[in-house]
Amino acid sequence: MRISKENKLEKIIIVGDRVLIKPKTASEQTKSGLYLPPGVQAKEKVQEGYIMKVGPGYPVSADFGFEEEAWGQEEEEVRYIPLQAKEGDLAIYLQRDAIEINYLGEKYFIVPQSAVLMLVREEDL
Repeated sequence: MRISKENKLEKIIIVGDRVLIKPKTASEQTKSGLYLPPGVQAKEKVQEGYIMKVGPGYPVSADFGFEEEAWGQEEEEVRYIPLQAKEGDLAIYLQRDAIEINYLGEKYFIVPQSAVLMLVREEDL
């Protein structure tokens, strides 16, 4: 399978309680009309971007909160508590907890859900 613009994120697997965020393009001009140099917006403490991929959630042991007999199971099955974030959400997140990556020439951030302050979800999408 060839990687194209449409399917380039299909091969990415986000682990645990993390999300992959594509940063929203920042305005170069402030509300008062001042033009900012390119690095100023990147240094803000709070950033926003769109969630592209979501990890499976918080891992918990198989017997966490379940009434099954523990001695009857041979293999440890991992279960997850799902994340609140969903693909397509606009996320407001703390920049200090984000890890910047460059994938196929585009900038993304991997952010733990604990660093996401707010989600904006449009149900119409």
